[in-house]
Amino acid sequence: MRISSVSIADIEILQQIGKDTFFETFSANNSEEDMKKYLENSFSIPKLTAELNNPDSRFFIVWDDVNAVGYLKVNFGQAQTELQDDTAIEIERIYVKSEYHGQKVGQLLYEKALEIAEQEQMKYVWLAVWEENQRATRFYTKNGFVAFDKHIFRLGDEEQTDIMMKKELR
Repeated sequence: MRISSVSIADIEILQQIGKDTFFETFSANNSEEDMKKYLENSFSIPKLTAELNNPDSRFFIVWDDVNAVGYLKVNFGQAQTELQDDTAIEIERIYVKSEYHGQKVGQLLYEKALEIAEQEQMKYVWLAVWEENQRATRFYTKNGFVAFDKHIFRLGDEEQTDIMMKKELR
């Protein structure tokens, strides 16, 4: 497995891996209409272009030999979805294709996020994880994250509760 930074030239690959992994993770718990609308809006080329052009966000794709199998998005400063703390980095997304679960792909992406946080001398890393996503919650707890708050994530007409978690670095 190898990790590469994502540039605007990779936007269609990012779009596809984003749609694939989000659908695999959340489609069973959401209506087809809500999923379709979310995927179209959240992974549109204009939205991804804006995110890629934001200097406070960084994307990385993990590859097996030739296939994109997961990706990471981290945010700093004003790009953070909630806290916008200049001493913190947000892991907004670690998504891995389901057939690669259990193969340490998520751990590899998580370690990349930690490496960036250390390079940038951040005090802590934070993220939000859907309360029903037990696999992800266990993963983050195993890696030293603790819950500190909750927020609402909207997917269509559904309000879903995310657990906000953080890990102190120094």
